Amino acid sequence: MGGYASEKAISHESGNNVYQNLSREKWEVFRLLINKNQWTVLDQNNHEIEFDQNDYSFNFNGETLRFDVIFNAVHGVPGENGELAASLKSQNIPQTSCDSLAAALTFDKRKCLEVAKKTGVSAAKSIAFNHGDHLDEEVILKIVGLPCFVKPNRSGSSYGIVKVQKKKAIGGAIESALKEDSELIIESALEGPEISVGVYTKNDKIIVLPATEVISENDFFDYQAKYEGKSEEITPAKLDAEVVEKVNEIVEKLYSVFELKGVCRSEFILVDGDPHLLEINTVPGLTPASLIPQQLEAAGIALTDFFDQLLEQALKKNN
Repeated sequence: MGGYASEKAISHESGNNVYQNLSREKWEVFRLLINKNQWTVLDQNNHEIEFDQNDYSFNFNGETLRFDVIFNAVHGVPGENGELAASLKSQNIPQTSCDSLAAALTFDKRKCLEVAKKTGVSAAKSIAFNHGDHLDEEVILKIVGLPCFVKPNRSGSSYGIVKVQKKKAIGGAIESALKEDSELIIESALEGPEISVGVYTKNDKIIVLPATEVISENDFFDYQAKYEGKSEEITPAKLDAEVVEKVNEIVEKLYSVFELKGVCRSEFILVDGDPHLLEINTVPGLTPASLIPQQLEAAGIALTDFFDQLLEQALKKNN
């Protein structure tokens, strides 16, 4: 848990929620706290233990231990962009999330949406913008129109996202988003209900969780709406059966096409009943307030059983 990105505080909450809900009858559990300058292990008393990144070992009560499996709750870099997955693979340590290539692809919103569109999944009109590019508001407006969203291309938890209502605000929105990432995606604002759908595998079968409809008090499902209670979240979402079937088919297809693993969450806007993909989260929030725990509760799945199953599946895939 932790990480190098703005989402690290949320990752701490997710990691601690996983830690508290894992079965102590099945697992000896330690938390691996990842920071830019240092990785440390926390024991049950929150004592910090020196961690050796070279072989993923640490000393506990006079014994050298090495992780058998990692539950990845690191949002953003390095947990969601493939860096952690690649590092763990080099050490032959299984983990609960996607492989490095799938993680890197889905973490890049522009590439992710490009691949999704090629499979027939709808998405908003968009334009790419990078640090140093010439700002031409007229071109942006011609392609995406107003209102539009300016988003960091590689960021989560809605950090750095700005909704633009007027032409004169585009420059400021771009400047703000560039603080999160040197690459941006500018998208047309879609009108319709926003839904979020969790998905995972059990015994090699893809299982789609009940969808959540998100009704934000703010202009969109931003950080405040996600983590500070500024939204109403309805799980399961009140959707027509045919819409649910369509959404579930798309979610299953994306899980297969991108070769995802573990629990993931896809975000959509329903435009006249047609699901338009916003993004795919391969390390979704697992805090008590997060959507995945809400969806698990609606499905009648206990957190402890779910987290245990993700770890068991990771170990099984590695053997």
